[in-house]
Amino acid sequence: MTPPAIVILGASALALARRVQACYPGSQVHGLAERVDADVRYTELGTHLRELYARGTPIVALCAAGIVIRCIAPLLLSKGVEPPVLALAEDGSAVVPLLGGLAGVNAMAREIAAMLAVSPAITTSGELRFGTCVLNPPPGYALADLAQGKRFVSDLLAGESTRIEGDAPWLDDASLPRASSARLAIRVTPFAGVGEPDDLLIHPRSVVAAIDAASDLSEATVIAEHVVDALDAHKLVRSSLALLLAPLDRIGDAALAHAARTLDVPLRFAEPATGESAHASDENHHRLFAAALPVPHDVLHRPGSSIALAVAAAPLDPTRIGQARGRLTVIGIGPGCAELMVPAARDALAEATDILGYATYVKMAGPFRDDQQVHRSDNREELQRARHAFELASAGRSAVVVSSGDPGVFAMAAAVLEALEASSDPRWATVELNIVPGVSAAMATAAQAGAPLGHDFCMLSLSDNLKPWSIIEARLRHAAEADLVMAFYNPISHARPWQLDRALDIVRAYRAPATRVVLGRDIGRPGGALTTTTLGQLRASDVDMRTMVIVGSSTTRGFARDGEREWVYTPRWYG
Repeated sequence: MTPPAIVILGASALALARRVQACYPGSQVHGLAERVDADVRYTELGTHLRELYARGTPIVALCAAGIVIRCIAPLLLSKGVEPPVLALAEDGSAVVPLLGGLAGVNAMAREIAAMLAVSPAITTSGELRFGTCVLNPPPGYALADLAQGKRFVSDLLAGESTRIEGDAPWLDDASLPRASSARLAIRVTPFAGVGEPDDLLIHPRSVVAAIDAASDLSEATVIAEHVVDALDAHKLVRSSLALLLAPLDRIGDAALAHAARTLDVPLRFAEPATGESAHASDENHHRLFAAALPVPHDVLHRPGSSIALAVAAAPLDPTRIGQARGRLTVIGIGPGCAELMVPAARDALAEATDILGYATYVKMAGPFRDDQQVHRSDNREELQRARHAFELASAGRSAVVVSSGDPGVFAMAAAVLEALEASSDPRWATVELNIVPGVSAAMATAAQAGAPLGHDFCMLSLSDNLKPWSIIEARLRHAAEADLVMAFYNPISHARPWQLDRALDIVRAYRAPATRVVLGRDIGRPGGALTTTTLGQLRASDVDMRTMVIVGSSTTRGFARDGEREWVYTPRWYG
């Protein structure tokens, strides 16, 4: 299950929220920005709850149930797609499951209630009578028909009994009215057309579709159609498909990846086993299944088909079959505050098996689940970090490299691409590489000040660790002469305390003393501070390594209204 968002309104609920968070690895506490310092800060409760709900994120809201209902009400469309939503009293005295009966909300309510030693306020009649939600089978199983399922439960509540055909261990302790001669049956099977119309059908995800190594199927739609045809030919329901399996030498095949997305199943790869197959005509498929499947299975194959199916007796765990195509995602976490991290970066972190980065930035990106591996390193070990990430990803893992700000602005995206270009390892070329943008320090500081980057601007790093100071001076001179707004990264440090003064001397040769300057220190982080000054007043002692310096152009201006703070902006016109 996706880790829930634990939503609170104020500091008084934080302690209880942390207790709930401990029950769900990877979950985060979301707090109202003006009241509490939480993992994720939001500014308006209704908007935030609706965004979480729309993304399918489970919600545990520590507030009145009525507040949650009114916030989410506009989105209540389909009972079949809603995530779990619970209201939890701030004092821990009541746990109220509101939505997501088919997504495990009552199970979550029981878990939280057990931790708090209270009784959950479950009102679902089927669960109260039978002790379980019959229409919510565990992961690895799919309900065939929700509407039919509702009729089935209604019949049980009205006095009918049932029998179980197939393996349903999660129902062993359920208080179902059972009878071996019952008219109604709960049938667990991957096959279609089994049983009577009134039966409750549950399909285990126990089928693997394998594509032949010698197959000439190269179009995604054709591959997906052949898989569906194979399922239909053997009377297997489509929801029983657990994964698509292909030979390892096709790990970078975009058509296969697209076909798996079309079929909505994981794509896994394996090196076909060596040796003679028991069925010479199906040798390639049998070798692939023999290498990948850890459990007994039956192979179904039509002569001449590029697709073969393996059917296991129980649901399959795709993570234990072959390997996935590795993924390496380079993300920017923004300036440091959770609300300025883009959703795509959050999603990448949630899906990652491994997180790599400079220790300070990795800490900002957390917390992480117990099943995620964190690899911290020194700030100057960029290429080593990139190579390590490719090694992890080429072994089938999902690695995320963390940068502050935007990964493409003086950060890890360039190092990752440099490592890839220099590598001769063919496995690295098969890794799925993605770069997710972030809010850079310059953009975050500019937004706090107003719009000093409103016209042409440039970003310059004053660090000479990776380039000669002579180049920095030349670029400063050209940018100043071109009247560009300039954003200075790495403006000063203990090792080079003189460089900012030298840079300012160069700029002052082309800019008036009244030129507006914005200083943003730790913007987006606790204790962040924004200062506006002028080029004539600016001193190096006003700046440290954690300060973003934005020097305006000749048109940059500042103003204040009625004694309020000063706004700084660069007009979009020029002349």
